[in-house]
Amino acid sequence: MERVSLIKCEDYDYNKVKKAIEKSFRNLGGVERYINPGERVLLKLNLLMKKRPEEATTTHPIFVKALSEILIEYGAKVIIGDSPGGPFNTSMLKGVYKVCGIEEVADEVGATLNYNVNTIEIKNEDGLILKKIRAIEILKEVDKVISVSKLKTHGMMMFTGAVKNMFGIVAGLEKAEYHVRMPKNIDFSNVLVDICIAANPILSFMDAIVGMEGAGPSAGDPRKIGVVIASSSPYHLDVVATSIIGIEPVKVPTVARSLERGLCKGNLEDIELIGNSINEFILKDFIVPEIRSIDLLEGRIPKFLRDIVNGLMQPKPIFVHSKCVGCGDCAESCPPKVIEMVDSKPIVHLKECIRCFCCQELCPVKAVEIHRPLLMKLLARL
Repeated sequence: MERVSLIKCEDYDYNKVKKAIEKSFRNLGGVERYINPGERVLLKLNLLMKKRPEEATTTHPIFVKALSEILIEYGAKVIIGDSPGGPFNTSMLKGVYKVCGIEEVADEVGATLNYNVNTIEIKNEDGLILKKIRAIEILKEVDKVISVSKLKTHGMMMFTGAVKNMFGIVAGLEKAEYHVRMPKNIDFSNVLVDICIAANPILSFMDAIVGMEGAGPSAGDPRKIGVVIASSSPYHLDVVATSIIGIEPVKVPTVARSLERGLCKGNLEDIELIGNSINEFILKDFIVPEIRSIDLLEGRIPKFLRDIVNGLMQPKPIFVHSKCVGCGDCAESCPPKVIEMVDSKPIVHLKECIRCFCCQELCPVKAVEIHRPLLMKLLARL
């Protein structure tokens, strides 16, 4: 049985958040069970892009401040970092830290912000697809890693939580390589599990005080959930988090892959819930994007017919030019490079589009919408 802690916390009042995180540590056996005084601990946040805290795209700075202070008071040396979307360089990191409110809280508590933009190759013998990973160098300069994710929906993976948060150990635009190499949902979700295994977080905390529903992970809407979730297992944490927002856990690709690999059972059977009752937080009307893997049709119908059905089912990005500011971030971040800027507006060549939705994920003004055909919506409910 894996323990997952649920502590009620209704807003980002600093004292409330700190008490909730302290209770989370106690529920999981105490800080001393995981960290020794003097150790360097990396808090791997979700800092997708330059977004203000109230937009619910990134880990909230008050959550980071409270967790950092608890660890520093214990005697740990806290390093805060992530590899946001786009180029991985000092200028990008400075901008993200500042806009997301992380720079200010790091100064207040005495935590160190990571500006090391070097990469290293790490071995991953337990990986299914990735036996080697090009990762951010700070990963090897710390003693422990703690995942600090944000509960959000995701256009490609349905849900982004503790497991997918570790994708940020891959540096900047190198993430695009994995999208190109593994455009199929099943392969990419296996890659995400491989990366989480390689990162090996000793603890996973989830900021689910206010999450994101709808067109996540950056273009959705904030939604109050009111809970701090924590576990030593990112796989079991995601099972609990998806259950809270009304998703059958195994419908989430990363949870399904974790189940297939024996990392969890994909339900609450192997989980010991500690703290508040999960029933206090369950939301039955949480807006979740529907996904449908083309692999689910393989072997069920003839290939020629499958190709036709897949074409009809494919979601596609729609660029709302009236909202577009012509920054070109979508074209720069597109893994297969199928977006071109024409008269300062993006045009996508859908035939080569791999449906990773990085364009939507990294658009600073929510000018990219994902159109999901009616047939896809109907089949997704089967």
